[in-house]
Amino acid sequence: MSVSVLRLTVRIGKSLALRTLSLHGSERTRPRRKMSACGHPLAALCQLSVTADKPANLSAARGLLEEAKRRGALMAFLPEAFDYIGSSPEETLALSETLEGDTLTQYARLARTLDLWLSLGGFHERGPDWEAERRVYNTHVVVNNQGQIVSTYRKCHLFDVEIPEKGVSLKESAFALPGPSMVAPVQTPVGKLGLGVCYDLRFPEFSLALEKSGAEILTFPSAFTPATGAAHWETLLRARAIENQCYVLAAAQVGRHHRGRSSYGHALAVDPWGAVTADCGGERPGLALVEVDLEKMRKVRRSMPLPEHRRDAAFYANLVSPGQEGQD
Repeated sequence: MSVSVLRLTVRIGKSLALRTLSLHGSERTRPRRKMSACGHPLAALCQLSVTADKPANLSAARGLLEEAKRRGALMAFLPEAFDYIGSSPEETLALSETLEGDTLTQYARLARTLDLWLSLGGFHERGPDWEAERRVYNTHVVVNNQGQIVSTYRKCHLFDVEIPEKGVSLKESAFALPGPSMVAPVQTPVGKLGLGVCYDLRFPEFSLALEKSGAEILTFPSAFTPATGAAHWETLLRARAIENQCYVLAAAQVGRHHRGRSSYGHALAVDPWGAVTADCGGERPGLALVEVDLEKMRKVRRSMPLPEHRRDAAFYANLVSPGQEGQD
């Protein structure tokens, strides 16, 4: 699909805290401010449908990023595997690069040219012992508007799942290494980001650790399967937003990548109260603009102060046997 015919597919939420802004007719040439009418920063939530064709994938992403900038976004979020999706472990490994390679060099140039911060979902980064191990990291890279990498998080939960009755069979560890650690949230123009990737979403303690470290926005760039996406995607994202009283921004892959793999789509934004306020749909690439109101987040946290009510870790680890409640 060319950029000129790319349609934005969004579902407009009811919340005033996050809004999607649609594209129609004369709006193509009308300039946009970098803040919303309420003065809150705008983030662009992007949805792609990549293949193993890296130049074509870059071209499609460039079109969305240029549109995001024109419409006033300060930061754009791309999904997991924004660089490519290979048709086999062998092709996935062959197409991989280092952080200093051509793909991230071109994205850094785009960030500088567009004066736009980028969250680059899951990049196929060659591992530290590449020649011996031939494994990659699934790396979430944040690039600032000067084209500098300001944070990298290497996905630590790998998706090794077999659900035959749902047609799900993926073994990420066949070509990927688990990341060695989480990383602290990073300050950006839209808020303080906690970095995750896809399957990390299923581990609530992961998100809680980021919130405790100051995250205001949790990010889960993803490529969910159609079966698991239909069953769990929105539920999980809303749960993480509600539990941590954070915004959640989840860019997504959509559609068919090759004969053996498709993605669910529905790039989603969720506010700190758990309301879904942007949904890019499940049919085609596109983007949604998301208004981030951090004062609303603070209001939610003041009205229901979960961190104050949470017991310490030792309390949750010490379960007593039935009949021994209240005993020393």
